[in-house]
Amino acid sequence: MALSSISTFFHLGLLLLFANAMPSLASAKTHYHDFVVQATPVKRLCNTHSTITVNGQYPGPTLEVNNGDTLVVNVVNRAQYNVTIHWHGVRQMRTAWADGPEFVTQCPIRPGGSYTYRFTIEGQEGTLWWHAHSSWLRATVYGALIIHPKEGSSYPFQKPKRETPILLGEWWNANPIDVVREATRTGAAPNVSDAYTINGQPGDFYNCSSADTVIVPMDAGETNLLRVINSGMNQQLFFTVANHKLTVVGADASYLKPFTTNVIMLGPGQTTDVLITSDQPPARYYIAARAYASAQGAPFDNTTTTAILEYKTAPCPAKGGASSKPVNASLPKFNDTATATAFTTSLRSPQKAEVPTDIDESLFFTVGLGINQCPPGANKASTCQGPNGTRFAASMNNISFVLPSNFSLLQAHHQGIPGVFTTDFPAAPPVKFDYTGNVSQSLWQPVPATKVYKLKYGAKVQVVLQGTSIFTAENHPIHLHGYDFYIVAEGFGNFNPQTDTAKFNLVDPPMRNTASVPVGGWAVIRFVADNPGTWLLHCHLDVHITWGLAMSFLVEDGVGILQTLEAPPADLPVC
Repeated sequence: MALSSISTFFHLGLLLLFANAMPSLASAKTHYHDFVVQATPVKRLCNTHSTITVNGQYPGPTLEVNNGDTLVVNVVNRAQYNVTIHWHGVRQMRTAWADGPEFVTQCPIRPGGSYTYRFTIEGQEGTLWWHAHSSWLRATVYGALIIHPKEGSSYPFQKPKRETPILLGEWWNANPIDVVREATRTGAAPNVSDAYTINGQPGDFYNCSSADTVIVPMDAGETNLLRVINSGMNQQLFFTVANHKLTVVGADASYLKPFTTNVIMLGPGQTTDVLITSDQPPARYYIAARAYASAQGAPFDNTTTTAILEYKTAPCPAKGGASSKPVNASLPKFNDTATATAFTTSLRSPQKAEVPTDIDESLFFTVGLGINQCPPGANKASTCQGPNGTRFAASMNNISFVLPSNFSLLQAHHQGIPGVFTTDFPAAPPVKFDYTGNVSQSLWQPVPATKVYKLKYGAKVQVVLQGTSIFTAENHPIHLHGYDFYIVAEGFGNFNPQTDTAKFNLVDPPMRNTASVPVGGWAVIRFVADNPGTWLLHCHLDVHITWGLAMSFLVEDGVGILQTLEAPPADLPVC
Protein backbone atom coordinates (compact mmCIF):
# COMPACT_ATOMS: atom_id res chain seq x y z
CA MET A 1 0.00 0.00 0.00
CA ALA A 2 1.35 3.46 -0.93
CA LEU A 3 2.41 5.75 1.90
CA SER A 4 -0.28 8.35 0.99
CA SER A 5 -2.96 5.62 1.14
CA ILE A 6 -1.73 4.52 4.57
CA SER A 7 -1.83 8.16 5.73
CA THR A 8 -5.38 8.60 4.38
CA PHE A 9 -6.43 5.32 6.01
CA PHE A 10 -4.92 6.46 9.33
CA HIS A 11 -6.71 9.82 9.21
CA LEU A 12 -10.00 8.13 8.30
CA GLY A 13 -9.55 5.85 11.32
CA LEU A 14 -8.94 8.83 13.60
CA LEU A 15 -12.01 10.60 12.21
CA LEU A 16 -14.15 7.51 12.81
CA LEU A 17 -12.81 7.19 16.36
CA PHE A 18 -13.54 10.86 17.03
CA ALA A 19 -17.00 10.59 15.43
CA ASN A 20 -17.83 7.62 17.69
CA ALA A 21 -16.74 9.60 20.75
CA MET A 22 -18.67 12.69 19.67
CA PRO A 23 -22.21 11.63 20.73
CA SER A 24 -21.16 11.06 24.35
CA LEU A 25 -19.15 14.30 24.35
CA ALA A 26 -21.97 16.23 22.70
CA SER A 27 -24.62 14.90 25.08
CA ALA A 28 -22.62 15.77 28.22
CA LYS A 29 -23.86 19.09 29.61
CA THR A 30 -22.58 21.65 32.10
CA HIS A 31 -25.13 22.69 34.72
CA TYR A 32 -24.72 26.05 36.46
CA HIS A 33 -26.30 26.73 39.85
CA ASP A 34 -26.15 29.48 42.46
CA PHE A 35 -26.42 28.49 46.12
CA VAL A 36 -27.05 31.36 48.52
CA VAL A 37 -26.57 30.18 52.12
CA GLN A 38 -28.71 32.39 54.32
CA ALA A 39 -30.91 32.55 57.42
CA THR A 40 -34.59 32.00 56.59
CA PRO A 41 -37.67 31.90 58.86
CA VAL A 42 -38.87 28.26 58.94
CA LYS A 43 -41.90 27.19 61.00
CA ARG A 44 -41.98 23.64 62.33
CA LEU A 45 -43.60 22.06 65.44
CA CYS A 46 -45.55 25.29 66.17
CA ASN A 47 -42.40 27.48 66.32
CA THR A 48 -40.65 29.72 63.80
CA HIS A 49 -36.86 29.49 63.73
CA SER A 50 -34.19 31.48 61.92
CA THR A 51 -32.88 28.51 59.96
CA ILE A 52 -29.80 28.30 57.72
CA THR A 53 -30.95 27.28 54.24
CA VAL A 54 -29.83 27.29 50.61
CA ASN A 55 -31.83 29.72 48.44
CA GLY A 56 -34.44 29.98 51.21
CA GLN A 57 -35.42 26.32 50.71
CA TYR A 58 -35.57 23.58 53.37
CA PRO A 59 -34.53 21.04 52.24
CA GLY A 60 -32.39 22.74 49.58
CA PRO A 61 -32.74 22.46 45.80
CA THR A 62 -32.70 19.06 44.08
CA LEU A 63 -29.97 18.95 41.41
CA GLU A 64 -30.56 16.65 38.41
CA VAL A 65 -27.79 15.67 35.99
CA ASN A 66 -26.84 12.85 33.66
CA ASN A 67 -23.85 10.56 34.07
CA GLY A 68 -20.96 12.42 32.37
CA ASP A 69 -22.29 15.92 33.06
CA THR A 70 -20.38 18.69 34.83
CA LEU A 71 -21.68 20.77 37.74
CA VAL A 72 -20.59 24.33 38.43
CA VAL A 73 -22.11 25.56 41.70
CA ASN A 74 -21.32 29.04 42.97
CA VAL A 75 -21.84 29.12 46.75
CA VAL A 76 -22.33 32.55 48.34
CA ASN A 77 -22.28 32.63 52.15
CA ARG A 78 -24.73 35.19 53.55
CA ALA A 79 -25.07 33.34 56.86
CA GLN A 80 -23.33 34.14 60.15
CA TYR A 81 -21.38 30.86 60.18
CA ASN A 82 -18.55 29.38 58.13
CA VAL A 83 -19.83 26.94 55.52
CA THR A 84 -18.66 24.37 52.98
CA ILE A 85 -20.69 22.08 50.70
CA HIS A 86 -19.86 18.37 50.28
CA TRP A 87 -21.17 16.44 47.26
CA HIS A 88 -21.72 13.20 49.14
CA GLY A 89 -20.66 10.16 47.12
CA VAL A 90 -19.36 12.02 44.05
CA ARG A 91 -16.03 10.43 43.09
CA GLN A 92 -14.36 13.83 42.43
CA MET A 93 -11.73 12.31 40.12
CA ARG A 94 -8.67 14.60 40.43
CA THR A 95 -10.97 17.40 41.72
CA ALA A 96 -10.46 16.95 45.47
CA TRP A 97 -10.60 20.76 45.83
CA ALA A 98 -14.36 20.48 45.17
CA ASP A 99 -15.07 17.76 47.75
CA GLY A 100 -15.98 20.17 50.52
CA PRO A 101 -15.16 18.88 54.05
CA GLU A 102 -14.00 21.85 56.12
CA PHE A 103 -10.22 21.94 56.80
CA VAL A 104 -9.74 18.66 54.91
CA THR A 105 -9.94 19.72 51.24
CA GLN A 106 -10.59 23.43 51.73
CA CYS A 107 -10.81 26.19 54.26
CA PRO A 108 -14.39 27.24 54.95
CA ILE A 109 -16.27 29.92 53.03
CA ARG A 110 -16.37 32.75 55.56
CA PRO A 111 -19.50 34.90 56.05
CA GLY A 112 -19.65 37.26 53.07
CA GLY A 113 -17.38 35.01 50.97
CA SER A 114 -18.02 32.72 48.01
CA TYR A 115 -16.51 29.69 46.27
CA THR A 116 -17.37 27.88 43.03
CA TYR A 117 -17.39 24.08 43.09
CA ARG A 118 -16.58 22.53 39.68
CA PHE A 119 -16.63 18.77 39.09
CA THR A 120 -17.73 16.11 36.60
CA ILE A 121 -19.86 13.05 37.33
CA GLU A 122 -17.96 10.07 35.93
CA GLY A 123 -19.49 6.61 35.71
CA GLN A 124 -22.06 7.08 38.47
CA GLU A 125 -25.85 6.70 38.21
CA GLY A 126 -28.55 6.82 40.84
CA THR A 127 -29.12 8.88 43.96
CA LEU A 128 -26.57 10.95 45.86
CA TRP A 129 -27.00 14.14 47.86
CA TRP A 130 -25.21 17.29 48.92
CA HIS A 131 -24.87 18.81 52.37
CA ALA A 132 -22.94 21.34 54.44
CA HIS A 133 -19.73 19.87 55.89
CA SER A 134 -19.05 22.49 58.55
CA SER A 135 -20.07 22.03 62.19
CA TRP A 136 -23.77 20.97 62.33
CA LEU A 137 -25.03 23.14 59.48
CA ARG A 138 -26.02 20.06 57.51
CA ALA A 139 -29.02 19.66 59.85
CA THR A 140 -30.83 22.01 57.45
CA VAL A 141 -28.38 22.62 54.58
CA TYR A 142 -28.86 19.59 52.33
CA GLY A 143 -30.58 18.42 49.15
CA ALA A 144 -30.82 15.58 46.64
CA LEU A 145 -28.36 15.03 43.77
CA ILE A 146 -29.97 12.79 41.15
CA ILE A 147 -27.81 11.25 38.43
CA HIS A 148 -29.77 9.92 35.45
CA PRO A 149 -28.21 7.54 32.91
CA LYS A 150 -26.31 9.07 29.98
CA GLU A 151 -28.43 10.46 27.14
CA GLY A 152 -29.57 7.48 25.06
CA SER A 153 -28.98 5.00 27.94
CA SER A 154 -31.62 3.65 30.30
CA TYR A 155 -32.02 2.06 33.71
CA PRO A 156 -31.23 -1.68 34.02
CA PHE A 157 -34.89 -2.06 35.07
CA GLN A 158 -38.18 -0.99 33.52
CA LYS A 159 -38.45 2.81 33.47
CA PRO A 160 -40.81 3.90 36.26
CA LYS A 161 -43.77 6.19 35.54
CA ARG A 162 -42.63 8.56 38.31
CA GLU A 163 -39.58 9.36 40.41
CA THR A 164 -39.80 10.89 43.88
CA PRO A 165 -36.89 11.99 46.10
CA ILE A 166 -37.58 11.13 49.77
CA LEU A 167 -35.17 13.00 52.05
CA LEU A 168 -35.28 11.80 55.65
CA GLY A 169 -34.04 14.42 58.09
CA GLU A 170 -33.88 15.45 61.73
CA TRP A 171 -35.30 18.64 63.23
CA TRP A 172 -34.38 20.40 66.47
CA ASN A 173 -36.61 22.97 68.17
CA ALA A 174 -33.37 24.88 68.61
CA ASN A 175 -30.45 26.16 66.55
CA PRO A 176 -28.43 22.99 65.71
CA ILE A 177 -25.17 24.99 66.03
CA ASP A 178 -26.17 25.91 69.60
CA VAL A 179 -26.93 22.23 70.30
CA VAL A 180 -23.45 21.05 69.29
CA ARG A 181 -21.71 24.02 70.94
CA GLU A 182 -23.45 23.26 74.24
CA ALA A 183 -22.40 19.59 74.01
CA THR A 184 -18.81 20.63 73.24
CA ARG A 185 -18.84 22.93 76.28
CA THR A 186 -20.27 20.35 78.69
CA GLY A 187 -18.58 17.22 77.32
CA ALA A 188 -21.95 15.45 77.44
CA ALA A 189 -23.97 13.96 74.58
CA PRO A 190 -25.95 16.59 72.64
CA ASN A 191 -29.73 16.83 72.95
CA VAL A 192 -31.53 14.41 70.61
CA SER A 193 -33.70 15.82 67.82
CA ASP A 194 -37.35 16.77 68.40
CA ALA A 195 -38.64 15.28 65.15
CA TYR A 196 -37.72 13.36 62.05
CA THR A 197 -38.82 14.77 58.71
CA ILE A 198 -39.68 13.61 55.20
CA ASN A 199 -38.79 16.28 52.63
CA GLY A 200 -38.58 18.78 55.47
CA GLN A 201 -42.01 17.98 57.00
CA PRO A 202 -42.48 16.02 60.26
CA GLY A 203 -45.88 14.57 59.29
CA ASP A 204 -49.15 13.67 60.98
CA PHE A 205 -47.88 12.50 64.38
CA TYR A 206 -46.36 15.83 65.50
CA ASN A 207 -47.91 19.06 66.77
CA CYS A 208 -48.84 21.73 64.16
CA SER A 209 -47.58 19.50 61.34
CA SER A 210 -50.35 17.47 59.70
CA ALA A 211 -51.54 20.30 57.41
CA ASP A 212 -48.15 20.19 55.65
CA THR A 213 -47.58 16.41 55.55
CA VAL A 214 -45.93 15.47 52.24
CA ILE A 215 -48.26 13.76 49.73
CA VAL A 216 -46.85 11.37 47.11
CA PRO A 217 -49.59 10.91 44.45
CA MET A 218 -49.83 7.77 42.31
CA ASP A 219 -52.20 6.36 39.70
CA ALA A 220 -53.40 2.81 40.31
CA GLY A 221 -51.11 0.26 38.71
CA GLU A 222 -48.14 2.57 38.10
CA THR A 223 -44.56 2.20 39.35
CA ASN A 224 -42.69 4.94 41.20
CA LEU A 225 -38.95 5.09 41.86
CA LEU A 226 -38.49 6.36 45.42
CA ARG A 227 -35.02 7.81 45.92
CA VAL A 228 -34.64 7.50 49.69
CA ILE A 229 -31.85 9.51 51.37
CA ASN A 230 -31.00 9.48 55.07
CA SER A 231 -30.02 13.13 55.53
CA GLY A 232 -30.45 12.80 59.30
CA MET A 233 -27.67 13.87 61.62
CA ASN A 234 -27.32 11.17 64.23
CA GLN A 235 -29.72 8.31 63.63
CA GLN A 236 -30.02 5.20 61.48
CA LEU A 237 -33.61 4.91 60.25
CA PHE A 238 -36.02 2.17 59.25
CA PHE A 239 -38.24 3.13 56.29
CA THR A 240 -41.42 1.50 54.98
CA VAL A 241 -44.67 2.11 53.07
CA ALA A 242 -47.86 0.63 54.53
CA ASN A 243 -49.10 -2.52 52.71
CA HIS A 244 -46.61 -2.09 49.84
CA LYS A 245 -43.51 -4.04 48.83
CA LEU A 246 -40.27 -2.20 48.08
CA THR A 247 -38.02 -3.52 45.31
CA VAL A 248 -34.47 -2.38 46.04
CA VAL A 249 -32.59 -1.53 42.80
CA GLY A 250 -29.74 0.74 43.89
CA ALA A 251 -27.80 2.28 46.78
CA ASP A 252 -25.28 5.13 46.95
CA ALA A 253 -25.49 5.67 43.14
CA SER A 254 -24.63 2.06 42.31
CA TYR A 255 -27.11 -0.43 40.89
CA LEU A 256 -27.97 -3.57 42.86
CA LYS A 257 -29.40 -6.98 42.05
CA PRO A 258 -33.12 -6.28 42.63
CA PHE A 259 -34.76 -7.84 45.69
CA THR A 260 -38.05 -7.21 47.46
CA THR A 261 -38.53 -6.27 51.10
CA ASN A 262 -41.06 -4.61 53.43
CA VAL A 263 -38.53 -2.37 55.13
CA ILE A 264 -35.14 -0.80 54.44
CA MET A 265 -32.53 0.56 56.86
CA LEU A 266 -30.36 3.58 56.07
CA GLY A 267 -27.56 5.07 58.13
CA PRO A 268 -26.98 8.83 57.82
CA GLY A 269 -25.33 9.47 54.46
CA GLN A 270 -26.76 6.37 52.78
CA THR A 271 -29.20 6.39 49.85
CA THR A 272 -31.42 3.56 48.61
CA ASP A 273 -33.44 3.45 45.39
CA VAL A 274 -36.64 1.39 45.59
CA LEU A 275 -39.44 0.70 43.11
CA ILE A 276 -42.97 0.70 44.46
CA THR A 277 -46.07 -0.31 42.48
CA SER A 278 -49.56 0.96 43.38
CA ASP A 279 -51.17 -2.49 43.39
CA GLN A 280 -53.32 -2.09 46.51
CA PRO A 281 -56.96 -0.96 46.86
CA PRO A 282 -57.21 2.81 46.15
CA ALA A 283 -56.62 4.55 49.47
CA ARG A 284 -54.07 6.61 51.37
CA TYR A 285 -51.08 4.78 52.87
CA TYR A 286 -48.50 6.02 55.33
CA ILE A 287 -44.89 6.31 54.24
CA ALA A 288 -43.02 6.16 57.55
CA ALA A 289 -39.56 6.25 59.12
CA ARG A 290 -38.30 5.92 62.67
CA ALA A 291 -35.09 5.14 64.51
CA TYR A 292 -33.02 2.00 64.39
CA ALA A 293 -31.37 2.65 67.77
CA SER A 294 -28.60 0.12 68.34
CA ALA A 295 -26.73 1.74 71.26
CA GLN A 296 -27.99 0.16 74.46
CA GLY A 297 -29.12 2.70 77.05
CA ALA A 298 -28.30 5.76 74.89
CA PRO A 299 -31.09 8.34 74.51
CA PHE A 300 -32.60 8.76 71.03
CA ASP A 301 -35.51 10.46 69.29
CA ASN A 302 -38.25 7.79 69.43
CA THR A 303 -40.78 9.63 67.25
CA THR A 304 -42.07 8.60 63.80
CA THR A 305 -42.16 10.78 60.68
CA THR A 306 -44.76 10.21 57.97
CA ALA A 307 -45.71 11.16 54.46
CA ILE A 308 -48.73 9.82 52.54
CA LEU A 309 -48.81 7.66 49.42
CA GLU A 310 -52.11 8.72 47.90
CA TYR A 311 -53.92 6.87 45.12
CA LYS A 312 -55.53 9.49 42.90
CA THR A 313 -58.84 7.60 42.99
CA ALA A 314 -58.85 7.46 46.81
CA PRO A 315 -61.65 9.43 48.55
CA CYS A 316 -60.72 13.05 49.32
CA PRO A 317 -59.81 13.52 53.00
CA ALA A 318 -62.51 16.19 53.45
CA LYS A 319 -65.27 13.95 52.09
CA GLY A 320 -64.08 10.52 53.06
CA GLY A 321 -64.13 10.93 56.85
CA ALA A 322 -62.60 8.02 58.72
CA SER A 323 -62.22 5.94 55.55
CA SER A 324 -59.74 8.46 54.13
CA LYS A 325 -57.38 8.17 57.12
CA PRO A 326 -54.11 6.70 55.88
CA VAL A 327 -53.45 3.01 56.44
CA ASN A 328 -50.94 2.65 59.27
CA ALA A 329 -47.41 1.45 58.52
CA SER A 330 -45.75 -1.28 60.53
CA LEU A 331 -42.12 -0.56 61.47
CA PRO A 332 -39.59 -2.81 63.25
CA LYS A 333 -38.80 -2.33 66.93
CA PHE A 334 -36.19 0.38 67.62
CA ASN A 335 -33.50 -2.18 68.50
CA ASP A 336 -34.31 -4.72 65.76
CA THR A 337 -30.75 -5.53 64.70
CA ALA A 338 -31.90 -8.76 63.01
CA THR A 339 -34.02 -6.77 60.50
CA ALA A 340 -31.22 -4.24 59.91
CA THR A 341 -28.75 -7.08 59.29
CA ALA A 342 -31.13 -9.00 57.03
CA PHE A 343 -31.38 -5.88 54.88
CA THR A 344 -27.69 -4.95 54.65
CA THR A 345 -26.61 -8.54 53.94
CA SER A 346 -29.13 -8.85 51.07
CA LEU A 347 -27.36 -6.22 48.94
CA ARG A 348 -25.52 -7.60 45.89
CA SER A 349 -23.96 -6.09 42.76
CA PRO A 350 -25.99 -6.92 39.62
CA GLN A 351 -23.12 -8.83 38.00
CA LYS A 352 -19.63 -10.06 38.79
CA ALA A 353 -17.78 -7.20 40.43
CA GLU A 354 -14.18 -6.10 39.89
CA VAL A 355 -13.22 -6.60 43.52
CA PRO A 356 -9.54 -5.84 44.20
CA THR A 357 -7.50 -8.94 45.05
CA ASP A 358 -3.73 -9.17 45.75
CA ILE A 359 -4.12 -6.54 48.47
CA ASP A 360 -1.23 -4.03 48.88
CA GLU A 361 -2.47 -2.36 52.07
CA SER A 362 -4.25 -4.49 54.67
CA LEU A 363 -5.54 -2.13 57.37
CA PHE A 364 -7.41 -2.73 60.62
CA PHE A 365 -9.25 0.27 62.10
CA THR A 366 -11.14 0.21 65.39
CA VAL A 367 -14.11 2.62 65.40
CA GLY A 368 -15.99 3.68 68.48
CA LEU A 369 -16.46 5.91 71.46
CA GLY A 370 -14.03 6.86 74.19
CA ILE A 371 -13.94 8.95 77.35
CA ASN A 372 -11.59 11.80 78.25
CA GLN A 373 -10.82 12.39 81.90
CA CYS A 374 -11.78 15.82 83.18
CA PRO A 375 -8.82 18.18 82.55
CA PRO A 376 -6.97 19.33 85.67
CA GLY A 377 -8.46 22.51 87.10
CA ALA A 378 -11.63 22.27 84.96
CA ASN A 379 -15.03 22.96 86.50
CA LYS A 380 -16.30 19.39 86.67
CA ALA A 381 -19.94 20.39 87.15
CA SER A 382 -20.10 22.46 83.94
CA THR A 383 -17.49 21.03 81.56
CA CYS A 384 -17.32 17.32 82.45
CA GLN A 385 -20.92 16.15 82.24
CA GLY A 386 -20.09 12.87 80.49
CA PRO A 387 -20.26 9.53 82.38
CA ASN A 388 -18.83 9.79 85.93
CA GLY A 389 -17.49 13.33 85.47
CA THR A 390 -15.74 12.77 82.13
CA ARG A 391 -16.02 14.15 78.61
CA PHE A 392 -17.19 12.05 75.64
CA ALA A 393 -14.66 11.35 72.88
CA ALA A 394 -14.44 9.04 69.86
CA SER A 395 -11.59 7.60 67.83
CA MET A 396 -10.17 5.34 65.13
CA ASN A 397 -7.24 3.18 66.26
CA ASN A 398 -7.23 5.21 69.49
CA ILE A 399 -6.53 8.47 67.59
CA SER A 400 -9.19 11.13 68.09
CA PHE A 401 -9.05 13.18 64.89
CA VAL A 402 -8.38 16.90 65.27
CA LEU A 403 -9.12 19.15 62.28
CA PRO A 404 -6.37 21.66 61.45
CA SER A 405 -7.31 25.34 61.63
CA ASN A 406 -4.75 27.34 59.61
CA PHE A 407 -4.66 25.25 56.41
CA SER A 408 -6.67 22.41 54.97
CA LEU A 409 -4.95 19.01 54.81
CA LEU A 410 -5.06 19.17 51.00
CA GLN A 411 -3.43 22.62 50.88
CA ALA A 412 -0.74 21.53 53.31
CA HIS A 413 -0.04 18.40 51.25
CA HIS A 414 -0.12 20.19 47.87
CA GLN A 415 2.03 23.11 48.98
CA GLY A 416 4.35 21.10 51.24
CA ILE A 417 3.45 23.10 54.37
CA PRO A 418 5.00 21.40 57.43
CA GLY A 419 3.44 21.05 60.86
CA VAL A 420 -0.21 20.70 59.75
CA PHE A 421 -0.42 16.90 59.93
CA THR A 422 1.74 13.82 60.36
CA THR A 423 1.66 10.69 58.16
CA ASP A 424 1.89 8.13 60.95
CA PHE A 425 -1.75 7.11 61.38
CA PRO A 426 -1.44 3.49 62.59
CA ALA A 427 -2.36 0.64 60.22
CA ALA A 428 -3.67 -1.33 63.22
CA PRO A 429 -4.67 -0.49 66.81
CA PRO A 430 -1.61 0.33 68.96
CA VAL A 431 -2.87 -2.23 71.50
CA LYS A 432 -4.86 -5.36 70.65
CA PHE A 433 -7.79 -6.02 72.98
CA ASP A 434 -11.19 -7.72 73.16
CA TYR A 435 -12.79 -5.04 70.98
CA THR A 436 -16.43 -5.99 71.56
CA GLY A 437 -16.01 -7.47 75.03
CA ASN A 438 -15.35 -5.91 78.42
CA VAL A 439 -12.71 -3.31 77.50
CA SER A 440 -10.20 -2.29 80.17
CA GLN A 441 -10.72 1.33 81.24
CA SER A 442 -7.03 1.99 80.58
CA LEU A 443 -7.94 1.86 76.85
CA TRP A 444 -10.88 4.25 77.03
CA GLN A 445 -8.94 7.51 76.58
CA PRO A 446 -7.92 8.25 72.96
CA VAL A 447 -5.02 10.46 71.85
CA PRO A 448 -6.00 13.69 70.03
CA ALA A 449 -3.95 14.19 66.83
CA THR A 450 -4.06 15.13 63.14
CA LYS A 451 -2.66 12.03 61.47
CA VAL A 452 -3.16 10.74 57.93
CA TYR A 453 -2.39 7.40 56.30
CA LYS A 454 -0.44 7.60 53.04
CA LEU A 455 -1.44 5.44 50.05
CA LYS A 456 0.48 5.07 46.81
CA TYR A 457 -1.54 5.75 43.66
CA GLY A 458 -3.14 2.49 42.46
CA ALA A 459 -2.70 0.63 45.77
CA LYS A 460 -5.27 -2.09 46.39
CA VAL A 461 -6.63 -1.44 49.86
CA GLN A 462 -8.54 -3.56 52.36
CA VAL A 463 -9.85 -2.00 55.59
CA VAL A 464 -11.37 -4.01 58.41
CA LEU A 465 -13.67 -1.61 60.27
CA GLN A 466 -13.98 -3.06 63.78
CA GLY A 467 -16.60 -1.65 66.13
CA THR A 468 -15.73 -1.40 69.82
CA SER A 469 -17.82 -1.58 72.98
CA ILE A 470 -16.03 1.22 74.84
CA PHE A 471 -18.84 2.90 76.77
CA THR A 472 -21.41 1.42 74.35
CA ALA A 473 -21.42 -0.54 71.09
CA GLU A 474 -23.55 0.74 68.23
CA ASN A 475 -23.98 0.66 64.46
CA HIS A 476 -21.60 3.18 62.82
CA PRO A 477 -22.21 4.49 59.27
CA ILE A 478 -18.64 4.92 58.00
CA HIS A 479 -18.28 7.16 54.92
CA LEU A 480 -15.23 7.41 52.66
CA HIS A 481 -14.86 10.58 50.60
CA GLY A 482 -13.65 10.42 46.99
CA TYR A 483 -14.27 6.68 46.60
CA ASP A 484 -16.80 3.93 46.23
CA PHE A 485 -15.82 0.65 47.86
CA TYR A 486 -16.98 -2.94 47.94
CA ILE A 487 -18.33 -4.27 51.24
CA VAL A 488 -17.01 -7.82 51.03
CA ALA A 489 -18.23 -9.02 54.45
CA GLU A 490 -19.76 -8.01 57.75
CA GLY A 491 -20.28 -9.84 61.03
CA PHE A 492 -20.61 -9.63 64.80
CA GLY A 493 -17.99 -9.85 67.55
CA ASN A 494 -14.27 -9.47 66.87
CA PHE A 495 -13.03 -9.94 63.30
CA ASN A 496 -11.03 -13.17 63.06
CA PRO A 497 -8.82 -13.35 59.95
CA GLN A 498 -8.46 -17.13 60.37
CA THR A 499 -12.19 -17.84 60.11
CA ASP A 500 -13.91 -14.69 58.78
CA THR A 501 -11.87 -14.39 55.57
CA ALA A 502 -13.74 -17.47 54.32
CA LYS A 503 -16.97 -15.41 54.44
CA PHE A 504 -15.69 -12.77 51.98
CA ASN A 505 -17.91 -12.26 48.95
CA LEU A 506 -15.44 -11.52 46.13
CA VAL A 507 -18.03 -12.27 43.40
CA ASP A 508 -20.89 -9.76 43.68
CA PRO A 509 -20.51 -7.62 46.84
CA PRO A 510 -22.39 -4.29 46.88
CA MET A 511 -20.58 -1.08 45.99
CA ARG A 512 -21.23 1.79 48.40
CA ASN A 513 -19.69 4.98 49.79
CA THR A 514 -21.03 4.54 53.35
CA ALA A 515 -20.84 1.21 55.21
CA SER A 516 -23.05 0.35 58.18
CA VAL A 517 -20.63 -1.31 60.62
CA PRO A 518 -22.87 -3.63 62.67
CA VAL A 519 -23.42 -2.97 66.38
CA GLY A 520 -20.69 -4.85 68.26
CA GLY A 521 -19.30 -6.13 64.97
CA TRP A 522 -17.20 -5.42 61.89
CA ALA A 523 -17.29 -4.77 58.15
CA VAL A 524 -14.58 -5.25 55.54
CA ILE A 525 -14.24 -2.86 52.60
CA ARG A 526 -11.97 -2.90 49.53
CA PHE A 527 -11.08 -0.21 46.99
CA VAL A 528 -8.30 0.84 44.60
CA ALA A 529 -6.58 4.13 45.51
CA ASP A 530 -6.94 5.65 42.03
CA ASN A 531 -7.93 9.21 43.03
CA PRO A 532 -5.16 11.51 44.34
CA GLY A 533 -5.93 13.85 47.24
CA THR A 534 -6.77 13.88 50.95
CA TRP A 535 -9.92 11.87 51.64
CA LEU A 536 -11.78 11.82 54.93
CA LEU A 537 -12.98 8.50 56.36
CA HIS A 538 -15.44 9.20 59.15
CA CYS A 539 -18.53 8.19 61.04
CA HIS A 540 -21.57 9.95 59.55
CA LEU A 541 -23.22 10.27 62.94
CA ASP A 542 -22.29 13.93 63.31
CA VAL A 543 -22.00 13.72 67.07
CA HIS A 544 -19.23 11.12 66.54
CA ILE A 545 -17.23 13.12 63.99
CA THR A 546 -17.51 16.07 66.40
CA TRP A 547 -15.83 13.86 69.01
CA GLY A 548 -13.08 12.72 66.61
CA LEU A 549 -14.31 9.50 64.94
CA ALA A 550 -12.42 10.15 61.70
CA MET A 551 -9.10 9.85 59.87
CA SER A 552 -7.84 10.86 56.44
CA PHE A 553 -6.15 8.99 53.63
CA LEU A 554 -3.52 10.87 51.66
CA VAL A 555 -3.42 9.33 48.16
CA GLU A 556 -0.28 10.35 46.26
CA ASP A 557 -0.21 11.38 42.59
CA GLY A 558 0.44 8.68 40.04
CA VAL A 559 2.17 9.09 36.67
CA GLY A 560 1.04 11.67 34.11
CA ILE A 561 -1.72 14.26 34.10
CA LEU A 562 -4.63 11.76 34.34
CA GLN A 563 -3.26 10.43 37.64
CA THR A 564 -2.42 13.82 39.14
CA LEU A 565 -4.46 16.14 41.34
CA GLU A 566 -5.62 19.23 39.44
CA ALA A 567 -4.20 22.61 40.48
CA PRO A 568 -6.25 24.44 43.13
CA PRO A 569 -8.84 26.89 41.77
CA ALA A 570 -8.04 30.61 41.99
CA ASP A 571 -11.04 31.27 44.27
CA LEU A 572 -10.21 28.54 46.83
CA PRO A 573 -11.04 30.09 50.24
CA VAL A 574 -8.10 31.01 52.44
CA CYS A 575 -8.07 30.34 56.17
